Amino acid sequence: MPTISDEVRYRLLKYLAEHPQASQRDLARELDVSVGKVNYCLKALMRKGWLKAKNFTNSRKKSAYLYLLTRKGIEEKVDLTYRFLRIKMQEYDDLAIEIERLAAEVKDLDAARQQQR
Repeated sequence: MPTISDEVRYRLLKYLAEHPQASQRDLARELDVSVGKVNYCLKALMRKGWLKAKNFTNSRKKSAYLYLLTRKGIEEKVDLTYRFLRIKMQEYDDLAIEIERLAAEVKDLDAARQQQR
């Protein structure tokens, strides 16, 4: 059975915390994944006790769900946010080093081109 990546869990929990009335189609569009994957992820998060769904009446549809993060879900969102932040900070640091390397390479190549003229 496939697992849900930390990034998908983070994005899903973050979006649901801000938009508890989002439909699965809304979530799929926001996360750029299939509705089937959203359904799978929501069920997995509910099995873990991080999310609960409540029925409510919606004017567009007869019945829809309100997705609420549980206390465990909020704690997981905090943990995921820290992990996601650490990953993004490392990516940023790696990218800054790569940019410096490329800038130096461009400078050297430009200097070599100027010498050839």
